Amino acid sequence: MSVLEENPDSPLKKRPPRWSDIWLKKTKPLKHVVFAMQLQSLASKDPKSQTLIPHFANIDRTLLLSDELLLKILSKLPLSQRNPNSLVCKRWLNLQGRLVRSLKILDWNFLVSGRLITRFPNLAHVDLLNGCLFSPRNSGILLTQRMVSMQMRYGNCSNWELLEENLLPVEVVDGGLQALANGCPNLRRLVVINASELGLLTLAEECLTLQELELHKCNDNVLRGIAACENLQILKLVGNVDGLYCSLVSDVGLTILAQGCKRLVKLELSGCEGSFDGIKAIGQCCLMLEELTICDHRMEDGWLAALSYCENLKTLRLLSCKRIDLDPGPDEYLGFCASLERLYLQKCQLRSKKSLRALFRVCEAVREVVVLDCWGLDNDMFTSASVCRRVKFLSLEGCSLLTTEGLEATVLSWLDLETLVVVSCKNIKESDISPALATLFCNLKELRWRPDAKSLLSSSLMGTGMGKKGGKFFKRT
Repeated sequence: MSVLEENPDSPLKKRPPRWSDIWLKKTKPLKHVVFAMQLQSLASKDPKSQTLIPHFANIDRTLLLSDELLLKILSKLPLSQRNPNSLVCKRWLNLQGRLVRSLKILDWNFLVSGRLITRFPNLAHVDLLNGCLFSPRNSGILLTQRMVSMQMRYGNCSNWELLEENLLPVEVVDGGLQALANGCPNLRRLVVINASELGLLTLAEECLTLQELELHKCNDNVLRGIAACENLQILKLVGNVDGLYCSLVSDVGLTILAQGCKRLVKLELSGCEGSFDGIKAIGQCCLMLEELTICDHRMEDGWLAALSYCENLKTLRLLSCKRIDLDPGPDEYLGFCASLERLYLQKCQLRSKKSLRALFRVCEAVREVVVLDCWGLDNDMFTSASVCRRVKFLSLEGCSLLTTEGLEATVLSWLDLETLVVVSCKNIKESDISPALATLFCNLKELRWRPDAKSLLSSSLMGTGMGKKGGKFFKRT
């Protein structure tokens, strides 16, 4: 027997305490932690058991709510809280992704890798325009056009060369469209550039609910794929853009489009070529067409007469057109749009009185006329609008060549005129207002008069009763 065993009280028997001894002696805090972990584990298996959890246990109370109920709650919150809410936990991040319906893609790899569909499974509106361009992110040079914004490495080449250099190949864009179509069968709106017929055919087969499409750098061959989208209602085609890219849309493509997309309600043709035959085909086949927008067209002379085939057309917009129709043909062949209600002209060059007269002749049933920043509209040309006898609303802005005399000669012939807006027309002078024109002002329901910065008509006529007909008062601008 050793000495230590014989003398248990010996000082050699004592040794310094171990960490394990201290840990086992002070187990009260540990027991609380283990107990809380057990409660959380039970709550995850049985949500009803959370009612027994004590207040000191940090448990996510939203676990009691189903995904459907929590989605309804999150959808009621303002959009400004969407990003902060997604940082709460992974569950909230996934739920917020399910609430996103519209998205603009900037990184193409995010689409083709499948992360887009996983993160946002319920997308309905997707914009791929900027995602189809790859450009250096650290460049200090930014090219901005009204439709495209991109960074560039250097500035010693044309915009057209720059876009072609940084635009994704057609087969890459088609692959992205296929991935998008497979993951988003409920897609309703799409914006894309440089796609082919094959990519759009895949989209048409998988996304049967596609209703709105905006296609840039479009040509006749691509329109074969668009024609397969039978439920398409809103379509914007961008063919040729000066200084950026050149693509041809002719009567062939417009005819293919008309025969395939017969449910179109709104159509915009930007930088497209064509003639009487293409517009006629659209009018004869697209019987539901209500709004037609033509921007910077390259159409052949005589196309205006084809508008009469659009029997249900209600709105006609001409934007940034360098010309309208230099040779519209005889009046007996022009016809007119019986259902047309609104005519909108913006930033157009009105060089020919003959073409403007033909336009008003086709639109003689119109009730609203808006002319905004159009060059060349003088007194002689504006008198051709007298043929439109049913006008109730007239808005003139930025028509610097028009005078008070020219305005009076036309508006006095419109017996149904109710609203008149004159803004930034510097040659229309208040000193030239005749008694007949002043009487017309008194009978209007609404008058917005600011032809120049020195106009005092709005302040001098207060209290005279002008503009009170119909219960609507004079609006001071």
